[in-house]
Amino acid sequence: MSKVNHWVKGSHLLLDNGLLRLVSMVLSLSAAGLVIWEPTLFAQAIGGFGPVISPALIWATCTAMIYGVGFVPRRWYWQVFFTPYLALPILSYIMWLRLFPSV
Repeated sequence: MSKVNHWVKGSHLLLDNGLLRLVSMVLSLSAAGLVIWEPTLFAQAIGGFGPVISPALIWATCTAMIYGVGFVPRRWYWQVFFTPYLALPILSYIMWLRLFPSV
């Protein structure tokens, strides 16, 4: 096992928590559901689907779903790409915008 692989696996062990996985699943399912249910209202609430927020929403939702079901990618570079360390704050921020839209 390489040093990078060992470091990535060790850093992701900190997030190996069932409650955090459940929160991740709820966030990702609710974000996907809101986009599917009424995309125009969701877009208005978060300030529109722009060239930055749309890919961030898609990536964060997919990454949170991957983390939530407990799937761990085999290669270290996929673990870094699908890291919940970035996905969960991004998805939480987008859902915060949805729940508390600016006036």
